[in-house]
Amino acid sequence: MKKLSFLAVAFAAMAFAACQGNKGAQTGVQSETDSLKAFEQEQIEASIKLNLDSLAAEIGRLKNLPVVSQDGAFALTDEEKQVKPDYLLDASVAESAMTLAEQYRVLAALQVDKSVAKLYDMPLDDYDKSITKLAAAINDPSFKEIESDATLTEEAQQLYNAMEKNGRLNYFWQLMSSSLVEQLFVVSQNSDKFLASFDDDAASEISLRVVLIQDAITRLVDYDANLIPVAEAMEPLYVINATSVDELKAQISQAAGDIAQARKFFVSLD
Repeated sequence: MKKLSFLAVAFAAMAFAACQGNKGAQTGVQSETDSLKAFEQEQIEASIKLNLDSLAAEIGRLKNLPVVSQDGAFALTDEEKQVKPDYLLDASVAESAMTLAEQYRVLAALQVDKSVAKLYDMPLDDYDKSITKLAAAINDPSFKEIESDATLTEEAQQLYNAMEKNGRLNYFWQLMSSSLVEQLFVVSQNSDKFLASFDDDAASEISLRVVLIQDAITRLVDYDANLIPVAEAMEPLYVINATSVDELKAQISQAAGDIAQARKFFVSLD
């Protein structure tokens, strides 16, 4: 044992001497290695950025669910408006959003529910106040790029470009995820009505929206820890891959429990 210990110490001493003697050479090699790693990292990030740009552009051209569309193609009858939805978020949920990521997510969800409340001719003042308060707390100059009467998802490409310019690109995907989950939750409450104006192409595009958002988040989780729980919340929604309205209705019904659970995360509910 003593012999082994002595040899170990002697070897360590020789290794230390060799390191000292080659210090200059190692520094040069390390510098080259660091430069190579930095270049490779830049290439990886550039590739991810290119993919994210493409995903955002694709999302920007897709149709939205009728519950947030402002194009007038979807409307409720006077009789339907008499039965007010009891599943919308209370505007006070904004108070539960503490972190910046939570504030972005709750903001997106409240905008969806405000659109639904508007369909039912419900009062919007509380939603307006909470949305304005959240937007002020977030203080993202990108929001100024969006018209006041448009939803976050309606001007997705414009918002993406603005958030990239302002260094908030990762939060764009927080917004898109939360908005999509809230829309799916609302539709799950009355899919026959909310999907009545949809055709098969539009149903396919909603499914594609799910895939595109999940793809973007998957690419970004290594760079933003805040997106890890978002990815986990979105994962059960992979079941939504419809090519027709009937399939979309069935899949939303099948995933209703998972959608409701994901919604709890996105809007900071216990």
